[in-house]
Amino acid sequence: MAEALITGAVNINTAADSVSGAMAYLQHKKSDFDVIPPLNLGDLDITTDEFILDEVDIHIQANLEDDLVKEALKTRMEGMLSSFQSDLSSISSEIQTLQQQSVSMNMRLKNRQAVRSQLSQLVDELVVPSTMISVILDSPVTEQEFLEQLHELNNKINFAKELSFRETLACSDIQDIVDRLKIKAVSKIREFILQKIYSFRKPMTNYQIPQNTLLKYRFFYQFLLANERTVAKEIRDEYVDTMSKIYFSYFKSYSGRLLKVQYEDVADKDDLMGVEDTAKKGFFSKPSLKSRNTIFTLGQRGEVLSPAELEGPILIPHAAQRGDSRYPYETLFRSQHYALLDNGCREFLFLSDFFMVAGNSALDLFNSIMGKTLSMFLKNLSTYLSDCYDSIAVFLCIHIILRFRAITAKRNIPALDKYWEAVLELLWPRFELILEMNIQSIRNTDPQKLGVLDTRPHYITRRYAEFSSAIVSINQTFPNERTNTLLGQLQIEVENFVLKMAAEFPSRRDQLIFLINNYDMMLSVLMERAADDSKEVEGFQQLLLARTQEFIEEILSSPFGGMIAFVKESEALIEKGQLEKLKNDEVRITQLVRGFSSTWKQSVEALSQDVMRSFTNFKNGTSIIQGALTQLIQYYHGFHKVLSQPTFRSLAVRSELINLHHLMVEVKKHKPNF
Repeated sequence: MAEALITGAVNINTAADSVSGAMAYLQHKKSDFDVIPPLNLGDLDITTDEFILDEVDIHIQANLEDDLVKEALKTRMEGMLSSFQSDLSSISSEIQTLQQQSVSMNMRLKNRQAVRSQLSQLVDELVVPSTMISVILDSPVTEQEFLEQLHELNNKINFAKELSFRETLACSDIQDIVDRLKIKAVSKIREFILQKIYSFRKPMTNYQIPQNTLLKYRFFYQFLLANERTVAKEIRDEYVDTMSKIYFSYFKSYSGRLLKVQYEDVADKDDLMGVEDTAKKGFFSKPSLKSRNTIFTLGQRGEVLSPAELEGPILIPHAAQRGDSRYPYETLFRSQHYALLDNGCREFLFLSDFFMVAGNSALDLFNSIMGKTLSMFLKNLSTYLSDCYDSIAVFLCIHIILRFRAITAKRNIPALDKYWEAVLELLWPRFELILEMNIQSIRNTDPQKLGVLDTRPHYITRRYAEFSSAIVSINQTFPNERTNTLLGQLQIEVENFVLKMAAEFPSRRDQLIFLINNYDMMLSVLMERAADDSKEVEGFQQLLLARTQEFIEEILSSPFGGMIAFVKESEALIEKGQLEKLKNDEVRITQLVRGFSSTWKQSVEALSQDVMRSFTNFKNGTSIIQGALTQLIQYYHGFHKVLSQPTFRSLAVRSELINLHHLMVEVKKHKPNF
């Protein structure tokens, strides 16, 4: 575009110069050729209206065709064009020079800008403003501007270190002042953090408040760790030492005060399931101990595992003492370990955040603080377990730990994992030992030494039922196969014990009553807590059903034994096709028909009363009566069928048989309602 404009300008200038040159040339020649006659313009009047441009053009054209004019114009134009060509060459050269200078200047500008940017950043990083100096020296560390300037100082320290590695000379200009500011900042931070740590030691101090304050200034420790590791280690060691003593002192005092509100009466080595229930051992015979649960009964003790109680507020010992309250061991254990869980989780999170540790480093730091306290806990627990015979308390403690372990896992706090495992390693063997001692005590029980025989449920079977239902209900949440195995062994020993006790009764009837009462009691207690499909419930259901059926046969055999025997004998002969063998038993049949008709009502009434007197569980007694009457109707229905056979159709006594429907209506009147 520029070249086109230049070309256009050249053309215009060339035309103008041509006309001017021609006129000058003509004037010059005029003086040289005076002999040339003047132009005759007499006939051309350019002032008149008759002047016509075309005529002027023709006139000029005629003059220009003169040879002299042509030669002069040609020479003049050649000189002008030659000069113009020379000028154009010069301009083109100058333009190229200007372009090169422009490119060079542009490059120098970019280089200077790049250098200026880097130098500006370098200067900004190197310069220590007066604001920073005054704030670091004079402002309290708790001020926000101190924290901001500390961040800036840390950046300058890191930048100076980087420059020193590159051997930058400018670094030496600020190194001295940066070092002095660093020393001052380290001194102020050290004093501040140590004062906060020392404040933990004041009596009745809630150390969580200064901990929260330290978390607000967590950058202080980061600054120390980066710039003065000796001071950082001093602070860390001081914190570890202080908190270790605080936790140990607190938990030692708390554990000691908790033991003062524990039940005074605790189980000992003689309080086993198979031990005689005498006045010497009164866990089941001391009504004065109203607030204390028995050894083998769960009662309300299981509430300690409910979510509301498990994570509820910890016990306040002095408040419990003022109220004269007493608690079982597992309640104290829960309170103690929930306090440990809460404080341990909080402490682990604080250490990870403030001291910037993770993984094994965080665990090591946590153990250096809590290790002494945890060792004390394990020692106290070991001491308690060495003389503990309360298996329910131990089992509840096991499940408290299992639930607390699940809570810490949910919170993603691994700090107490090893401690939970160590506690379980103490509790499980003791629980198994106590359970094995109870199994052995039942195995060694001598029925003849247990006092007067009684068909009511035995206290040993009641102990077993309460204990087994407690363990089964607790074990459902975190099933343990070893526990199930031990409970199975205990159940076998109890079943054997019941059979041994039943054998002491002289009559089979009393033996069955004793067995049914005990099976029914154990089943009822188990079904209150255990699942209906549990192994223990199913086992005792089968035993109860078998003994109940046998007892029904036993109580029917006395008033209706003759008829029952005849029916069974006849049905067997019918199957063999030998009923003719009883054809001559007309007298016997007549006695059976008339005897049943005359005495069945009195016999059913006596049977009902006898059953209700024999069984402590009215519901069970009612069920047995209903089963006995149903069985009686079935036998009498069988008696009808036998006498309807061709062999006995001719007997006249058949007319004296009671109508079966009428008998059913009458029997329903004797079914007791409860």
